[in-house]
Amino acid sequence: MTTAQHKIGSGFDLRSSADDVLDGIDLTGKLAIVTGGYSGLGLETTRALTKAGARVVVPARRRSVAEEAVAGVDGVEVDELDLGDLDSVRAFAARFLASDRTIDILIDNAGIMACPETRVGPGWEAQFATNHLGHFALVNRLWPALAPGGARVVSVSSAGHHYSDIRWDDPHWRQGYDKWQAYGQAKTANVLFAVQLDALGKDSGVRAFSLHPGGILTPLQRHLPKEEMVERGWIDENGTPLNPAGFKTPEQGAATQVWAATSPQLSGMGGVYCEDCDISDPAPADGERVGVRDYAVDPVSAARLWALSAELTGVNAFARSPRHDRAGR
Repeated sequence: MTTAQHKIGSGFDLRSSADDVLDGIDLTGKLAIVTGGYSGLGLETTRALTKAGARVVVPARRRSVAEEAVAGVDGVEVDELDLGDLDSVRAFAARFLASDRTIDILIDNAGIMACPETRVGPGWEAQFATNHLGHFALVNRLWPALAPGGARVVSVSSAGHHYSDIRWDDPHWRQGYDKWQAYGQAKTANVLFAVQLDALGKDSGVRAFSLHPGGILTPLQRHLPKEEMVERGWIDENGTPLNPAGFKTPEQGAATQVWAATSPQLSGMGGVYCEDCDISDPAPADGERVGVRDYAVDPVSAARLWALSAELTGVNAFARSPRHDRAGR
């Protein structure tokens, strides 16, 4: 399989910060939407984009918490959105479209990780539903507002995609739930989503990217008991990181998604998986969890997942079927 998955020598690295990659980039007049843009990497992404001049809309499941978190950040507005609830996704998108504004940057940042078996909507596994299906529905509903000829959609994945391909015969884990493999499937879905969205959107000038932000201790670990993080060697019994050099700061963790959303180095490109502020190389054959797995960037699988996601959510901005219109309503 031929691939564009090769480093381009961006000049940045794993220690670059979001401010570093935005140095010299003026986002005045641009509008960004950052899901979960009020906590962890999302908050740092919001701060960096607004410092560069962008206005940022932060859709949040916990609106009051979000408003408090971004209270000191100029150029931010908060709205309600629960990615695990398709009615909430529909309502948010309708409100935004009614504002008649254009989206220049859409970063699908919100997510959950390694949670206990949880069901949402019509019994969907929560990680697949929240991390992937909710964002799938959101982007498709917001498609009419994405700026033609320049908008970028950034899907925040993870090295966790190495844990699992899509379980085509049981994507909702109705048999033998494993929280880490379920997380892996959701993160693979994030990569495949960007591959297919880029294929569908590039003729309109809308490009899509996915990425691994790096290892960062943030509220994303909220579902992990301390004992498990100790066992994994992340922290000691007092909660102190055991290998600080092995983790990025939130500012560094936000850098790759900000780079993917704004860098002129990616002009004319899309559908690729990034890490450490560069396009990633393919994963090595020895199983090391670096780079991107072939199954996560396979265009056939990407199209198959898109079709499945459209069937599950009832939304497809690119459908030719009379059951859908261009906005996926």
